[in-house]
Amino acid sequence: MSVSLERTIDRHLVEFVEVLREEGISIPLGATLEFGKALAEIGVERREGVYWSGRVTLAIQPEEIAIYDTAFNQHWHLGISTVLEVSDLKPLTLVLDELGETPETDEEAENITQDAINVRYSRTEILAEKDFAKCSEKELEELYKIMKHLRLYGTTKRSRRLQKARDGRYLDFRRTVKAALRFGGDPIQLFSRNSRERPRRLVLLLDVSGSMESYARSLIRFVHAAIVGRNQVEAFTLGTRLTRLTRELSSRDPDVALTRAARTVPDWSGGTRLGEGLRLFNNEWGIRGMARGATVVILSDGWDRGETEILEEQMERLALVSHKIVWVNPLKATPGYEPLAKGMSAALPYVDEFLAGHNLISLQTLAKVVSE
Repeated sequence: MSVSLERTIDRHLVEFVEVLREEGISIPLGATLEFGKALAEIGVERREGVYWSGRVTLAIQPEEIAIYDTAFNQHWHLGISTVLEVSDLKPLTLVLDELGETPETDEEAENITQDAINVRYSRTEILAEKDFAKCSEKELEELYKIMKHLRLYGTTKRSRRLQKARDGRYLDFRRTVKAALRFGGDPIQLFSRNSRERPRRLVLLLDVSGSMESYARSLIRFVHAAIVGRNQVEAFTLGTRLTRLTRELSSRDPDVALTRAARTVPDWSGGTRLGEGLRLFNNEWGIRGMARGATVVILSDGWDRGETEILEEQMERLALVSHKIVWVNPLKATPGYEPLAKGMSAALPYVDEFLAGHNLISLQTLAKVVSE
């Protein structure tokens, strides 16, 4: 289908979005379309209407508002009436081809391409790039359906147990002697063994504090996909306490799994004590064996109300026993982001991979990293 906007406003709209992108705000095509739809409903006669149409669709994060305000004042400084008077710009025709649709007739195809800018896109690709915090409930539901098919293929590690091997590193003394007895005690053939390969454990620690509210409910879908998609996965939530969720999230039905998890986690959207939570994990689970040789993924924005020294100490302990630590911070995707939060800056020296986790593409990257 195609959506044609006003001859002058459409081009002004696109130019404004490009200005915001140049200033560092990540705006997917879907958000631009929502901006256009909002203007079509509200109208462009009132400057305030244009402002808020863009604010609610293009600048969601608090740190983006100042950038948006500056760009808006510069771009629209002559007023809406000046824009309405311009008449020599070509119209913008947005061709929304989310299902691979093609124009039904040659005449329709000619109308689409004449004096227009054609934009074809995949809805899945647009949603994959969109920040979870900027998604509507309907868009999140679509993303969750896609997320169910994410698969994390874990690496393996050598076990202490040995198995028969044709060209192994270790002599299989028992089999060699047993064979030699059949030839009068002469070791005619030497047998060998090698270490067994077993899946490397994956441990996921999800921050469910209030500052992570916009992302936690999407990230727990990723955690669920990891648990049902492979073996040797453990899941915990971090807030004001540590809660193990492996059993609750083991159901293949995501609705059942998340309902059980919601009943089990008492501190969802509460405070956060990352250092204390990691201390409990290390003492009760991690150092005892769960984190030894494992890939540990911490999904958190790094805001910690506890003592920074505790978090630093526990990260050091965790780094000594784990295979690698991956920290996933949704705020990392914010333009100009710096890990200034005390908790984040204290943890980073012990982190092997520092990733964003704000959209589906970033989670697909995470899936690849933990599979290496």
